[in-house]
Amino acid sequence: MSDAPRPTPRPLVILISGTGSNMQAIVRAAQAQRWRERLGAFVAAVISNRPDAKGLAWAQGEGLPTAVVDHKAYPSREAFDAALAEAIARFDPDGRALVVLAGFMRILTPGFVERFAGRLINIHPSLLPAFPGLHTHRRALEAGCRFAGATVHLVTAELDHGPILEQAVVPILPGDTPEALAARVLTQEHLIYPRAIERWLRDAGA
Repeated sequence: MSDAPRPTPRPLVILISGTGSNMQAIVRAAQAQRWRERLGAFVAAVISNRPDAKGLAWAQGEGLPTAVVDHKAYPSREAFDAALAEAIARFDPDGRALVVLAGFMRILTPGFVERFAGRLINIHPSLLPAFPGLHTHRRALEAGCRFAGATVHLVTAELDHGPILEQAVVPILPGDTPEALAARVLTQEHLIYPRAIERWLRDAGA
């Protein structure tokens, strides 16, 4: 038997708003690549701001803890973010969790971002710094771009900025529609997000 010390546990708390396809890719990668044994990392919870998010049922089917913090129940972004931070803390007793935004459709306040600085990551469906914000695929087509893609980045107070951890480039094809381009980009998101998380865990000494 190996006498190597076991890595310090590192919870992952994944935030979703919908089907959570990137969340599913991360969960599958964590299982297939044995993150818990190799890196001490495990998916501690999946949290949604929408009670009807389909990804919650999938996560529950995998035996993962889930929670809902409905943004409509709070009078301000600050109040919602405070409640969200409290929900994360329930699954993160030591304050070490990597908080993973996986299709989480809320703009977070600077206070929330500061609280989780350096351990809050997001994936965005463009080659940042190009096309931050919404409607990225339509905007890329309208601009005549030859390439699109996706970016995993650390979250900062400025929307869709922050240090880039991973990118994937997808060619734009003749006759592409925003929907067709989005589908091709999404397949790459499912590859690069788990890869970026694993690299972050290794670099952080998970």
